[in-house]
Amino acid sequence: MASPRTITIVALSVALGLFFVFMGTIKLTPRLSRDAYNEMKRAYKSYVRALPMLKKMGVSSILLRKSIGALEVACGIVMTLVPGRPKDVANFLLLLLVLAVLFFHQLVGDPLKRYAHALVFGILLTCRLLIARQPEEPPPEKRILSVNGDEQPLIHEAAPEKGKMKVS
Repeated sequence: MASPRTITIVALSVALGLFFVFMGTIKLTPRLSRDAYNEMKRAYKSYVRALPMLKKMGVSSILLRKSIGALEVACGIVMTLVPGRPKDVANFLLLLLVLAVLFFHQLVGDPLKRYAHALVFGILLTCRLLIARQPEEPPPEKRILSVNGDEQPLIHEAAPEKGKMKVS
């Protein structure tokens, strides 16, 4: 039986991975939703206008949108399908990406309802990363006391009854 920690990590990984594959695909192509695609195009144009430094570096709104979309799709696929350490790397990259997107939203003065989803998914990415980085706890040892051939758990290690304090 898988531990609750493992189930939580897998559930968060799959859900977050699928979300970012979906959102990245919307940034890359209008096939899923033409309206959402057009909204993304408009939003990324405003981000590049708000940061003239990007324009000086030769980063257009199209390049920025497609780069972020491709990174979201790639990291989402890793989060969903690839086991082990690459999931944590993808998680970290997506977290950095979410922070950048939150910065862009603040820069252009968007209202909270426009970027609330990014805030929520940033928190979920943080939780998944923190849970995944915690060391696995080994199962507690049960010491057995043999009395007259009967095996019993040691009394001082048994859980205290509800409402009573354990005094050593």
